[in-house]
This record gives sequence, structure tokens and C-alpha cells, in this order.
Amino acid sequence: MPHPTDREHPPPIEVRSLAPAQLLSWLARGWHDLMRCPLPGLLHGAAATAFGAALFWLARDRFWLLAGAFSGFLLVAPIVACGLYVVSRDLERGRRCIGVAESLAVWRSRDKRLVAFGLLLALAGTGWVLTSASLITRFAAAPVNGPADFIRIVMLDERSWLFEAWLALGGVLAAPVFASSVVALPLFVDREIGVRAAVLTSWRAVLANPVTMACWALCIIGITLVSMAPLLLGLVVAAPWLAHASWHAYRDLVDASGLPRRL
Repeated sequence: MPHPTDREHPPPIEVRSLAPAQLLSWLARGWHDLMRCPLPGLLHGAAATAFGAALFWLARDRFWLLAGAFSGFLLVAPIVACGLYVVSRDLERGRRCIGVAESLAVWRSRDKRLVAFGLLLALAGTGWVLTSASLITRFAAAPVNGPADFIRIVMLDERSWLFEAWLALGGVLAAPVFASSVVALPLFVDREIGVRAAVLTSWRAVLANPVTMACWALCIIGITLVSMAPLLLGLVVAAPWLAHASWHAYRDLVDASGLPRRL
């Protein structure tokens, strides 16, 4: 059994440099995992779709709030995917396709690392929702109540830099969240490691692959936006697909074989 300090002072973790084309392999392997074990993934995707539909209903006439809420949800979504990392991990280890209850066991373990990280992501998401809503309601030239208003008043207003400022602020918040979580969360599921060491490893992986990880972040955003077009129904498939693909991104980016495995 690992000594408690092993989590904060783990053996060296190798970080690999990868070409941007590698993300195609992540998507292919993620899709393969989803097809091999579809039920947990599709139920996670259905939950994401239901949550998105609830956001639309609650903020249907307040798009200034909905725009921030949806983008804030993208910040928190990786923590929800931890159950699907377990599915990909077990498939990789040669185990059978696990059920929904087994995929959710990672939460029943009450892993303090995941709880702490989830709270931090929720705080970041909430902070962005409030910032986004304040920015749009304060500086928009007219009330923004629907998608058409957002496009006309915020995105296409040539006299204002509001949309550019909104994107820039969102990027300033999202970039460090992405860099901190893209490797750290699947690493928590896979190995025994402390929060600080996992986050630093995640940052090392991003800094060693700036172009590849920027392309990966844009790919995630692009697939998510496209999947939302048909009444959010595409999220049923896109959400678990991206979760499984993120597991394979982690496995290619770092070699954590020197750390004790999580069962």
C-alpha cells in the first residue's frame, strides 16, 4: 500500500510530445470505446442533454444568462466524465464492459481529490456565468433576450467590441481550467497521485504540446457546438465520445506507469 506522501511526491512522470494529427487517433479510439460499451456513455450523454435542456428552459428569455451558463457548463463537464474514464480504463486493461453502476463507483468512493477538484471547477463555472451575465447586461446596446438578440446586438455590432471582450475573458478563464484538468482528472481515476502533482503534470503536458492541445480544445468546442444544433440531441453521443477520447489523450500524453494503480 502506498505511503500517504507518495501522492504528493510521486515518481517522475514522463510527458510526451505529440503532433496535432494525434487527436484523430483519440477520437477514433474514443468512438471505439463508446461502441464497445455504449450504455454508460449514452446515459451520461442523455443526462448532459437533459441538463442543457433545463438550462434552455430556465433561461429561455434571458440569453445573456444562457450564453454564460452553457459555456460555464463546458468548464465543469470534465468532472462529470470521470465515470466514463473508468469504462475506458477497464476496457484498456482487458476487462469486460462494465455497467452503469460500476462506472459511477468512482463517486461512491468519495475520493477527496475528485470532490475538491469538482468544487473548484464548479466555482470557476459559476464565476464565468456571473462575469458573462454582468458583461452582457452592462455593455450591450440593447436587452439580449434571445439567440437572435445575441447575434445581432453582441456578435454583429460593428460599433462595439463586446463580443471580442466576451470571448477574450472566457478564454482567460477557460485556458487555465483546461490546462489543469485535461490530464489531471483521468490521472486521478487511473493512478494514486495527489492533486498538486496531478495538476502540475497536466500543465507540463499542455506546455509541452501547445499546438496539439490548442487544437484539441478547439476540437472539443467544435464538436460540442455542432452536437447542440439538433435540439441538443447530438450531445447524447458527443458527450461520451469526447469523454472516452479524453481518456486516450491522457494515456498518450503522459506515462504514469511508475505510480500505483487505482483498482
